[in-house]
Amino acid sequence: MTGVVDNSDTSLQAYHYELPPDRIAQNPVVPRDASRLLVVDSPHSHRHRLFRDVPDLLQPGDLLILNDTKVLPARLYGRKSSGAAIEILLLEERSPDCWLALVKPGKRFKLGSQLEFDSRTGDEVLRATVLEIDPDTGGRLLKFEVPEGQSFISRLDQFGQIPFPPYVTDSGALPEQYQTIYADRPGAVAAPTAGLHFTDTLFERLEQRGIDRAFVTLHVGVGTFRPVEVEDITTHQMHGEWAEVPPETAEKIARTRDRGGRVIAVGTTVVRTLEGTATLQNSENGRIQPYCGQTNLFIYPGYRWRMVDALITNFHLPRSSLLMLVSALIGRRRLLELYQDALEQPENDLGNRYRFYSFGDAMLILPEAVLQSG
Repeated sequence: MTGVVDNSDTSLQAYHYELPPDRIAQNPVVPRDASRLLVVDSPHSHRHRLFRDVPDLLQPGDLLILNDTKVLPARLYGRKSSGAAIEILLLEERSPDCWLALVKPGKRFKLGSQLEFDSRTGDEVLRATVLEIDPDTGGRLLKFEVPEGQSFISRLDQFGQIPFPPYVTDSGALPEQYQTIYADRPGAVAAPTAGLHFTDTLFERLEQRGIDRAFVTLHVGVGTFRPVEVEDITTHQMHGEWAEVPPETAEKIARTRDRGGRVIAVGTTVVRTLEGTATLQNSENGRIQPYCGQTNLFIYPGYRWRMVDALITNFHLPRSSLLMLVSALIGRRRLLELYQDALEQPENDLGNRYRFYSFGDAMLILPEAVLQSG
């Protein structure tokens, strides 16, 4: 499927919209599946529902693909050996016990600096050394001292905190509310937020409807959420992230295709995993082979879809690569019109208006609404 693209679709300014600050969700809805859901059901129509209605909106034989990454307690507060206070946000593992991190204040993180972080109980200290300055992010490559026989990630639970997004500034949310209920594989520094709406009860209803599910893993990095800064978006370079499509998921996708079912991606991270894998494998038949490695696919209007038939996604930041990805599915003008309609909607029966970003509400873009070849 190829979207119709015009010159304005490649301009960064074309992906800007105004969002009142009070529409940025600071806390998740309880229960999770009580969030609002904007259902895009044709090229010209949409409806307003609740997320708990998803089983009634999909078809038996459909396959949901979810990202089972788990958010790391990646924010650490500590001190230099001199005693100066510091803060770091881990981004990605570069080699065993070596992590790229954003640092505050940056001028204090010179090469060779010794860093210390106290455990929550105060009876242990985690130490690290600054090895390099990363020219792309301005961050630092840190080498952590880990006792033999232990893993760095397992020790993080004693020292780190779950990093909420920077626009969540007044939240009473618990750390576990920034994890999906199926989070299983630690490695992300941000949650795959489209999956935050699912509950055990909702999964039971989906199963009863004959709607299957499978998992991929993409460890979400900070690059996913950084704004695009080039005026011609076609020159933007995505930050690579580690992804995996396990054999059982590739097999479920093939079986779904064989029976005429549809592949529903839960979140843009799943889209990039599936479409990135299909692109690397040059797949043209809606099937992929198992994969494990980096993906840095940038999807914007004009992209030719290979794998994804429908999408569940949250509302995204202006000028973000995620907004461009969703625009490639249904068109930029239409997406921005839908965002504006969501902003203008009154409170629903639960007393909620549409809320945006990570703790906010969701959209379901059904296959009937997706741009067709042309």
